Amino acid sequence: MTHFSTPATKPQGFVHFVGAGPGAVQHLTLGALRAIQGADVILYDRLIGPEILALAPKNAAAIEVGKTGFGTSTPQAVINALLVSHARTGAQVVRMKAGDSGIFGRLDEEIEALEAASLPFAILPGLTAATVAAATIGQSLTKRGRNASVRFLTGHDVAGYAEQDWRSLAKAGQVAAIYMGKKSARFLQGRLLMHGANPQTAITLVENISRADQQIIASNLERLAEDILALTGPAVLLYGLKPRQAQQALAQVPIMAEVRA
Repeated sequence: MTHFSTPATKPQGFVHFVGAGPGAVQHLTLGALRAIQGADVILYDRLIGPEILALAPKNAAAIEVGKTGFGTSTPQAVINALLVSHARTGAQVVRMKAGDSGIFGRLDEEIEALEAASLPFAILPGLTAATVAAATIGQSLTKRGRNASVRFLTGHDVAGYAEQDWRSLAKAGQVAAIYMGKKSARFLQGRLLMHGANPQTAITLVENISRADQQIIASNLERLAEDILALTGPAVLLYGLKPRQAQQALAQVPIMAEVRA
């Protein structure tokens, strides 16, 4: 009798895009936690803190692929290649991004690389910096009678400082969360004032959101370019909102330890 050997089936790799929130462990979703705990490889951004990385298995490979605005960054092509190469080995890969992967996170570029390689993936949304920042200052991003919409804007894009619909944003009662706005603060200020915005329009600067070194500065459009100089870390500018209450220490949520166990 002739025996034929069956070729070994190559394990199927998988990529989870995980939004890890702005920094604090308690802002992780349960889906994010489970993906992290099941990871073989984690590709993480610079803003992911050690407390979150500590949730991964001890034998998981953790690779920083951070990007710094106007500074040293891992090229996007390198990140794409790492995702594909690790997933092709059959690994469970977590691509962990700060905040939410789908908001100024270059998510589409990485998905397209996986699609080109016929590799499966799933997206696990996370709490974006704007929602956590607004909650931190005791505000909501929308309010009946004030604003029926909220905008997520970037201070700069691949072409430089990003142009927006300034005339519409300059109207009274508008609310926007401005990401990556430190370098472009004077540009933003000038554009809004030029289009008729009230110089006293509230702007709250929230730096290092949800971390131990978080800083909140209550500013306005007139003072924005000066007040922004006090910030050294990543920040979100909440245009049209002012703090309702003093900064409070974030409560530790015991359920996280119970879930991990």
